[in-house]
Amino acid sequence: MSIKAVNALLVSLVLGCSTLAQATVVEVTTNVGKFEINLYDESTPVTVQNFLSYVKSGRYDGTVIHRSIPGFVIQGGGFKFDQQLPLKATATNAQIVNEPKWSNVRATIAMAKQPNNPNSATNQWFVNLANNAANLDQQNSGFTVFGQISSTDMAVVDAIAALPRYNFSGIIDLPLRNYTNSDRDDNKPLVADNLVTIETMVVVDERVNTVAGLTLVPNTAPPPTNPDDSSGGSFGWWLFPLSMLLFKRRMR
Repeated sequence: MSIKAVNALLVSLVLGCSTLAQATVVEVTTNVGKFEINLYDESTPVTVQNFLSYVKSGRYDGTVIHRSIPGFVIQGGGFKFDQQLPLKATATNAQIVNEPKWSNVRATIAMAKQPNNPNSATNQWFVNLANNAANLDQQNSGFTVFGQISSTDMAVVDAIAALPRYNFSGIIDLPLRNYTNSDRDDNKPLVADNLVTIETMVVVDERVNTVAGLTLVPNTAPPPTNPDDSSGGSFGWWLFPLSMLLFKRRMR
């Protein structure tokens, strides 16, 4: 092979590599479709390692998307459906330290946590459907954004968010498939296929250089005027659906 041909080959390899996500990449397979998450390994290491511990142990497999608010978030990671409601909470690791370095803009994934407790995240996560920086970047000392989803793969997330949502005892805003208002009025029992299920989560790229190729937006929101407001605001994140229901009733 000529030197010119070798150089051309090297250039093509470099260009090809530059299009790959330079981060640990997790593929999420749901019964609605697949999407990939590029993790911010270097800048949010505690959160990423915690998330990967659930991924690699298979504890996210079989969990459901238990909350959906169009134009805001979808949330999952903490519950499974065992043939009937209520949903069953899954086992968690110890709570982790908050790492609020990046902004809650559209297509980012962040950890849910308890109110008034910045360092309480365990296994629940949410995907931002819109730019939620104004609501979430400083609330409860900020919510840790630890990865992002490509604009192409967000089509699957948006499809989940577009599903109709229903309220049941102990849970609100539950997205359901193949389920109607008439079914709800008739108290038709849910089956597994009605819920949005995470079938598998697997690591498909182990690299940890999390800067190149990713669009990271720093968390630059000013702190709240009243320090007591840092854990309140219009949106709270609870780890249990019943608590979310009580909160929503209080806010009405």
